[in-house]
Amino acid sequence: FRLLPKELAADVFTYLEDSEDQEKLISALSDQELRAILDELYLDDTVDIIEDMPANVVSRILRNTDAATRSQINQLLNYPEDSAGSIMTTEFVYLHPDATVEESFARIRQVGVDKETIYTCYVTRRRKLEGVVTVKALLLSSYETKIRDIMETNVLSVTTLEDKEDVAQMFSKYDLTALPVVDTENRLVGIITVDDAMDVMEEET
Repeated sequence: FRLLPKELAADVFTYLEDSEDQEKLISALSDQELRAILDELYLDDTVDIIEDMPANVVSRILRNTDAATRSQINQLLNYPEDSAGSIMTTEFVYLHPDATVEESFARIRQVGVDKETIYTCYVTRRRKLEGVVTVKALLLSSYETKIRDIMETNVLSVTTLEDKEDVAQMFSKYDLTALPVVDTENRLVGIITVDDAMDVMEEET
C-alpha cells in the first residue's frame, strides 16, 4: 500500500470491500501517511468509512482532518442513514448568476481540482439554488456572456431528508449524472453523484 502513489492509494483505500481491512491499514499508517490519504479522499467517501469504524479509529481520522473538513463530516453524519443527506457530498462548484463566462472559468480553475464533479455547475445567489449550467454550455458561449443567460432554471432537486432509494431511482429515470440537494429553504447544501446513487441501487438489489 505504501508503494502506491497518493491518488491511487486513496482509490484503493475507498474500494476495499471490508471495513476491517481499512481499519488495519489505518492502524498501520502514521498520522502523516493517514493525513495524506484523507487529503485525497472525497468527503462523502470519508464519511462512509467513518460510519463503519469503531470510536477510537473515528477520533483518529477526525484528528487528522482540518477544522473545516471536520465540521462538514460532522454535519453529514447527522443526517438519517436512509436520507439523501447521508449520501451527498458538499464538494461541488457553484457560480453566481451575474458572473461572466470568463469569471466562471477562472473560478472553476481555482476550486475545481478538489470537487467531485465540474461538468455540472450550480448557480446560487445567497446560497439559494437558482439554476444549473454545464461546462459544455460555458465552452460554447462567449466570455462576456452572463451565467444567468445560459443557465437552466428548471432544476430537478431533492431535499436532505428524502429517501435515498427514491433518489437513486431518479438517476435512471431522468438519466442524471448529479443531483442537487437542498434544505427546506431551497438553499443548496450538497450534491449526489451517479456513482453514489449506483451504490444505493446495488445495496437495495
